[in-house]
Amino acid sequence: MKRIQLISLLIVLGLVACTQPLPEPTKEVTQVRTETVPVQPSPEPEKPENPTEEAQPEPTFLPTEEPKPIETAKPVWPSEPKVIAEGLSWPWELVFLPDGGILLTERPGNLLLIRNGEERIPIKGVAHIGEGGLLGLALHPEFEQNAWLYLYVTYELPGQVLNRVERYVFRDDQLSERFVIVDEISGSSIHDGGRIKFGPDGKLYITTGDAGNPDIAQNLESLNGKILRLNDDGSIPDDNPFGSSVWSTGHRNAQGLAWDSQGRLWSTEHGPSGSETGNDEVNLIEPGKNYGWPLLRGMQTQEGYTAPVIESGRNDTWAPSGAVIVDDVLYFAGLRGAAVYRVPVDGMSMDTFEVLYKNEFGRIRNVVVSPEGQLWIMTSNGAGVDQVIALPLP
Repeated sequence: MKRIQLISLLIVLGLVACTQPLPEPTKEVTQVRTETVPVQPSPEPEKPENPTEEAQPEPTFLPTEEPKPIETAKPVWPSEPKVIAEGLSWPWELVFLPDGGILLTERPGNLLLIRNGEERIPIKGVAHIGEGGLLGLALHPEFEQNAWLYLYVTYELPGQVLNRVERYVFRDDQLSERFVIVDEISGSSIHDGGRIKFGPDGKLYITTGDAGNPDIAQNLESLNGKILRLNDDGSIPDDNPFGSSVWSTGHRNAQGLAWDSQGRLWSTEHGPSGSETGNDEVNLIEPGKNYGWPLLRGMQTQEGYTAPVIESGRNDTWAPSGAVIVDDVLYFAGLRGAAVYRVPVDGMSMDTFEVLYKNEFGRIRNVVVSPEGQLWIMTSNGAGVDQVIALPLP
């Protein structure tokens, strides 16, 4: 009898609660779905008309928690794909702030801050031309002390498209004290490179493309078609191989940089396109080496040139972009390949190469590891439809 009375009381209380007005939604954060939302692949326009003048839809974000230290060296993968942010427009790079916030770049020229809500910070002077725009983003290794933030930017002068790396102070959610690290990297609607990362040696590494001019990759007087290495103030390190900012040469359009546990630098690079598509590469980068473009492709060899460790062959196209290494396993994003690729770096070969999430999320621009050890991807499907997604891995 007491059990029946208790159930009746709970039913009455539930009916009363249903008549109460719902609280107003908060304005600070817009909730997004956390289940898997497959994205249908759509072609990425090479040169949208007036891209910087388009009204960009407001992004929506899942509120983020303060990063928690993990007790194991093994990544803590989510049980299923989880949408972190959506409503984005061609996101390119993402970094995690020490206070738990997130910064990411959108190619049309916005730096997005996600912290208990979102804020779009327009970057002045960005020219979103085809593959160019606001690309790479990196925090200084001593960011908590100096607040230095670095951006790779495409811009225009009369009759010219150029790229440069800029340094800012980022404090109180504001950018100030703009300082140019390196300038006058030739730009184009294609092959702008754009990845910037600090290595374990504390130096800033920068990938540059051939800007549609293949021969320039073999010209040591040019910054294009190279991987550059600079001090944090833009000066040239004493141990650079050519006495300039150039670290390695002969690159078509490298877009991924990652270091393994031995401090070795790996890079992902786009091979030829059009009728000669294929031969996308993973390279082990060493100072002063020439990786052959445009003289050699794929596994072709010649004295004085370095072949890739693995490549896609002529019958497959990865269109590789951002890369990260977890437990000495390389993960990298595929644009045209529309997949995440995985291969161990020790004894790297196509025998241990894996294709994950093929065609599930469309074009994938970048992969990063969160402070909790999760793998996050950034899609590149178009204005207002892109996402950041945390992925489980086998």
